[in-house]
Amino acid sequence: MKILHIINSLETAGAEKLILDSIPLYRELGIEADVLLLWDHDCPFTLALKKLNCCKIHIISKSPNKKNVYNPLAVFRIRKIIKQYDIAHVHVFPSQYFAVFANILNKSKTKLVLTEHNTLNGRMKVKVLKPIERFIYSKYEKIICITDEVKNIYLDYLEEFSRKFITINNGVDINQINKNKAYRKSDFGYHEEDQLLIMVARFNIQKDQDTVIKSLVGLPVDYKLLLVGDGERRMELEKLVIALNLSERVNFLGIRSDVYSLYKMCDFAVLSSHWEGFGLVAVEAMACGIPIIASKVDGLAQIVKNAGILFEKGNTTELSQIILSFKNNEEKYQMVVQRCLQRSKHYDITTMVNLHVEVYKSLLLN
Repeated sequence: MKILHIINSLETAGAEKLILDSIPLYRELGIEADVLLLWDHDCPFTLALKKLNCCKIHIISKSPNKKNVYNPLAVFRIRKIIKQYDIAHVHVFPSQYFAVFANILNKSKTKLVLTEHNTLNGRMKVKVLKPIERFIYSKYEKIICITDEVKNIYLDYLEEFSRKFITINNGVDINQINKNKAYRKSDFGYHEEDQLLIMVARFNIQKDQDTVIKSLVGLPVDYKLLLVGDGERRMELEKLVIALNLSERVNFLGIRSDVYSLYKMCDFAVLSSHWEGFGLVAVEAMACGIPIIASKVDGLAQIVKNAGILFEKGNTTELSQIILSFKNNEEKYQMVVQRCLQRSKHYDITTMVNLHVEVYKSLLLN
């Protein structure tokens, strides 16, 4: 069985992390799983996957210009590669469009599977695109939704393709997480009594680091924030930190490959988002044994509810109060930690991979 995962790039984000973590597991099951990237510029996850030396990585465009992701001429190069595989498992736009057109040029010889990773699809709001969307989705044999919330949104949007939609939750590599040890706070210049918050996310319009930064205003000075990630909003966020006089309390760490050790060093993880499909980093934080505090938005809320703690999107006061509620309350802290650890076990990546393989086998049998 030859499977090609097609994605825009391997920048540091949830869908991309799933590719990095799952490809070796497919290979362990005897499946020839490879990756096709529309664009790369030595992205961290690309380098990490190359280091594993477990698969072929086809790169359509390698350049500093990320906009090459949207070059439609990529279809012709994808065409030559995709026909070598039994199934192409596609992730995110525009990969989901390009893969369809490439396969049509090959007279649809490869079966197509799509994973929908988010509750928000901007194309849904553009009525003139609906016929194109129907055409694209009609070419996929199966559409995997990472939560029931994502599935319900797409069922409303494309009711005629209801038989194609299935839910398979994302997963994290719990075995790998358990192998990582916590850093000491002193390694980063902090005191042991400092309370460290961490948010791991891209700096883009989907994520809401602003609320987490502003919440520090309502917290004692020994509460510090680590922001892991990068993106187009970094300068805007740095200006916000300066404007709030929080430069000594907020640490921009950039893109990191040691996130699990960072989580285990910190006291709280926060995922503040405007929307989410799943929230993979929330599960990673829970598996690292620290409380997760997350925005109450569809997709993410269902993953965290009754394990971590939810706050209303954008409510800085509520977020500050939740964090302070743990002060001098070790019993509450440990209770939430244990709930988070138990919840994370529901999202082991091996379960996700095995369910994907079942989908692949069923398609090839048909």
